[in-house]
Amino acid sequence: MAQTKKQQKVAELDREKLYTVDEAIATLREHKANFDETVEVAMNLGVDPRHADQMVRGMVSLPGGTGKDVKVAVFARGDNAEKATAAGADKVGAEDLMEDMQNGNLDYDRVIATPDMMGVVGRLGKVLGPKGLMPNPKLGTVTPNVEQAVKDAKGGQVEFRVEKMGIIHSGIGKLSFKDEDLKKNFTALTQAIVKAKPSGAKGKYVKKVSLTSTMGPGLKVDLAEIEGA
Repeated sequence: MAQTKKQQKVAELDREKLYTVDEAIATLREHKANFDETVEVAMNLGVDPRHADQMVRGMVSLPGGTGKDVKVAVFARGDNAEKATAAGADKVGAEDLMEDMQNGNLDYDRVIATPDMMGVVGRLGKVLGPKGLMPNPKLGTVTPNVEQAVKDAKGGQVEFRVEKMGIIHSGIGKLSFKDEDLKKNFTALTQAIVKAKPSGAKGKYVKKVSLTSTMGPGLKVDLAEIEGA
């Protein structure tokens, strides 16, 4: 099969080259597709997340935003329910929302709950757990301040979580973003992951970092670009 021009251009890239963040973004732009691709970071970490003391998970606010519309469901009653709605939550409820989710309506990116609703939300463990949507106090998704949690979710806050091979994948925006916004988002995410180094991590923590886009090549980033790596 003859390669397309795009495939030829990608094939000509040096797979071993280490890029600065600026060079990587510029290279992804040179290989862009005809739609607004998501820019993704992959970080290979020296952890085995099967051990509880080597789990890496957290939240970070991307200063340049994510470029996507985040759907948020909130478990709250009364005053808190009104505040969540005013802050822009897509769905707010209590037992009615629980039943809705049990019926398979789970088209949400974030689920937030007030502490008094955890009795209701707890029954959804088997439904929300596998999708990584279970509200969690450590991640700020079980909180009395639902208004702020909804604003954070809508305003560019993303969750990162290490997968079983020790890799974290996270989007940092769209190729249509300005270079400086993608760079700010890259720094915010990588710094949050460096700071989240777990107590059980042994040896080198950040092993490899690459930048890619939906249809673009994977480019290795020089670890000197990441403070503390």
